[in-house]
Amino acid sequence: QVQLVESGGGLVQAGGSLRLSCAASGRTFSRYTMGWFRQAPGKEREFVTQITWSSGFTAYADSVKGRFTISRDYAKNTMYLQMNNLKPEDTAVYYCAAKLQGTYDYWGQGTQVTVSS
Repeated sequence: QVQLVESGGGLVQAGGSLRLSCAASGRTFSRYTMGWFRQAPGKEREFVTQITWSSGFTAYADSVKGRFTISRDYAKNTMYLQMNNLKPEDTAVYYCAAKLQGTYDYWGQGTQVTVSS
């Protein structure tokens, strides 16, 4: 089974930075796409960014492009989300996820990011 565990969330002031980590276990991920989603209270879960494990090709939601950077470490089976210039609207629970094709199949439990104004 694939297991994903997020960490690195916390409280930060607007304009600050955080780095989230997602540790994966149970599989090799060379054929997977992995991504980050977020969900604020009362809102649906939304796509933030994703990375193709083998190639490193990335995609970003317009709301975070230029501020967030996704990356992965093959040796550690870990992906990261570097979040810079955080805004209050970035406040959400952040989830890592993985898929082979189509919709995402595997999800972590989430880590809280709170950005104060």
